[in-house]
Amino acid sequence: MRIAIASDHAGHRLKEDVAQRLLQAGFEVLNLGAGPEPSDYPLSSEAVGRAVASGEAERGVLVCGSGIGVAIAANKVPGIRAATIGEPVSARLCREHNDVNVICLGERLIGPEMAWECVRVFLATNHSEMGRHAERVRQIGELENGRS
Repeated sequence: MRIAIASDHAGHRLKEDVAQRLLQAGFEVLNLGAGPEPSDYPLSSEAVGRAVASGEAERGVLVCGSGIGVAIAANKVPGIRAATIGEPVSARLCREHNDVNVICLGERLIGPEMAWECVRVFLATNHSEMGRHAERVRQIGELENGRS
């Protein structure tokens, strides 16, 4: 599985840690920046969002200081369902119930071990493609496509 990953400067250290762990676990990693120099999270979010939405990557990981800004920005890319996650239960539920394709982490809020566990669970969990959860994801798609 190919994973697109990026951060702003506030999430750079955690992004690099997660990227290394992904490689060690056998994933292909598309590292889209940024480095430790000041950078704007909407650009990183757009890069990961476009990679996932186009199929260049199957899933995405974004990191900023809180995980909130990157999630807001990523959700502006059509086809992206991004969620800020801080513990593994939410990582599992966001995949099962919401078919989230980009996980967002806050370097200032969680450490590398918790972040890795969240990413690990996120990548190991499939969407529940039947029933009420599939219907809700379909409705989200309709909202995204302009249904009011």
